Amino acid sequence: MKQPQQFERQDLEKMTPSLLVEIILRQQEATQQLFEEVARLKAIINRNSSDSSKPPSSDFLKKSEKAKVEPLDEGKRKPGGQPGHQGTTRKGFGRVDRFEKIRVESCPNCGSQSWIDMGVKTRQTARLVRNPIEIVEYQQHQCRCQSCEKVVWGEMPSEVIGEQDLEASLQGMLVWLGTYAHMSYEKQQEWLLQMGVEGIGLGTLAATTERVAVSVRAKVEELADWIKTQIHTHVDETGWPVMGVKEWRWSFSGEGYALYRGADTRSRAELEAVLGEHFAGVLSSDDYSVYNGYGADGQQKCLAHLLRHFKQLLKLLPKSQQEIGRVFIKLINEAFAVYRKWQKTQDNDRYFKWAEKFKEKVSKAIEEWMPKAGYSAGKLLKNLRDKSEQWWYFLKDPKIPPDNNRAERNLRLAVTKRKVCGGSRSMDGLDNTAALLTVIQTCKAQGKSALEFFRQALIDPTGLTLIPPQT
Repeated sequence: MKQPQQFERQDLEKMTPSLLVEIILRQQEATQQLFEEVARLKAIINRNSSDSSKPPSSDFLKKSEKAKVEPLDEGKRKPGGQPGHQGTTRKGFGRVDRFEKIRVESCPNCGSQSWIDMGVKTRQTARLVRNPIEIVEYQQHQCRCQSCEKVVWGEMPSEVIGEQDLEASLQGMLVWLGTYAHMSYEKQQEWLLQMGVEGIGLGTLAATTERVAVSVRAKVEELADWIKTQIHTHVDETGWPVMGVKEWRWSFSGEGYALYRGADTRSRAELEAVLGEHFAGVLSSDDYSVYNGYGADGQQKCLAHLLRHFKQLLKLLPKSQQEIGRVFIKLINEAFAVYRKWQKTQDNDRYFKWAEKFKEKVSKAIEEWMPKAGYSAGKLLKNLRDKSEQWWYFLKDPKIPPDNNRAERNLRLAVTKRKVCGGSRSMDGLDNTAALLTVIQTCKAQGKSALEFFRQALIDPTGLTLIPPQT
């Protein structure tokens, strides 16, 4: 917006009435634009997790230090199990490593030691043993064959790799602690000390992380090639500092997998590097501009993001903008509710009948409110109108969810790690973290042990795969 032209008093006194009216109208238009911009900036300042992508943890900074007294509501649902809820009780741990019989030594009443057995009651507990990490000294013998005179050494267990001090299973555990539990090398060192292992240097821990990352990289690339052939994937991205320079962490996820990539930019070139110039499937994403023109057979924009945008209108003036927000929040909530119902019933006929009526309701609402929309509301409504196929793809194919929550949940792990570690010290570190996150989240999605995957990758990766089993 250009700065309004300034006039001296004597100049205005010489102007004709019609010219003065024109100046006033232009100034009114500029004032309205400024008013909307101030309201928009206030809304940005007051954003929280309900109307933006900010994490719920950030809401705490704006909470009052005074206790909020709410009126008693007899109909309000209380926390915890509700009346009539069939509770479940944990029964054991799935294995027993040791049995210990507890017998009565003497009668606490009379001191007798003569007993008649009346039954046994079992109780399983998990305990931390005194030395949870075993220190093993292998005494490798050298022998000469009496038949052929060949001198050979006893074969070391496969867990022992070269001259490394830590066996494969422990290396996998340390990498899991560093990547998933966000423990720094110093804290890993302290954890080892608490477990009774002294003398492990920070260099050894850093080398362990790099070694495990290299061992799984081929399997990660195999997964990346497989994703290109899928009919649907979720994608999202976040910044990732590398030596003070802003790089990017991309996430591609779906049923049974999560692929992470390090990249220099947030551009479409990075998207094409993973999915190719054209993706023969449906791409679920937010409304970032990189995705809008990407060549995919179909796209589904995240309705949860759209809902947050309309919630921001509730903070704007005039009140007509708030009314627009309420109308479309109601429509989006209806879409989520019907979709959740379809997930339970799988009633396609009822779903598609509703979808046709719903699209008509949205179109009429856009047509009705577009003339009354201000700048922010107008952008949202124009976006909904011009990219309706991308916002409402799930209406014609309910197998595609209406949100991008899967990508956001998987990316949250990377965001948390970034906040803890502050990023990477090299591009290799960026790539290593991506590979390790891929293994951990993919194994979690498939119900497999990431620790066992790391262990096997160090020993012999033959037969390992991150590609989900086909159902």
